[in-house]
Amino acid sequence: MFTYVCLGTRDIDRATAFYDAALGALGLQRCDTSEEGDDGWIGWGTYAERGAVQVALWVCTPFDGRPATPGNGTMVALRATSWQQVDAFHAQALAHGGTSEGAPGLRLQYNPDFYAAYVRDPDGNKLAAVCRGFTAPQVP
Repeated sequence: MFTYVCLGTRDIDRATAFYDAALGALGLQRCDTSEEGDDGWIGWGTYAERGAVQVALWVCTPFDGRPATPGNGTMVALRATSWQQVDAFHAQALAHGGTSEGAPGLRLQYNPDFYAAYVRDPDGNKLAAVCRGFTAPQVP
């Protein structure tokens, strides 16, 4: 359904450090846009054929030049494949300037297997890492 999601930032270097760590914990790598030059967008996920094939999360300074602001009620939920990834996402986000909006744990009000953590990036954008399919911790 989605091609990409873009979140605004007031400091692209700070945002890049935050997302490299937090999304790296989920196994996501930075998109390679080297053939296109630097347009001020930094992305993580899948990006190929100059964007014809894409499922990515991007951060950038707003095109209109006004300060980036988070949306009230806006949240991007990212898929995790294990509870350990959710835990690592939360820890890395906090270690790189994010704030907690909900520690890792089961959210039984949603489903018996809904394990998630919620954070805000340094610009205030809300993110979640969600793992489904387990009702107890996985043994590594």
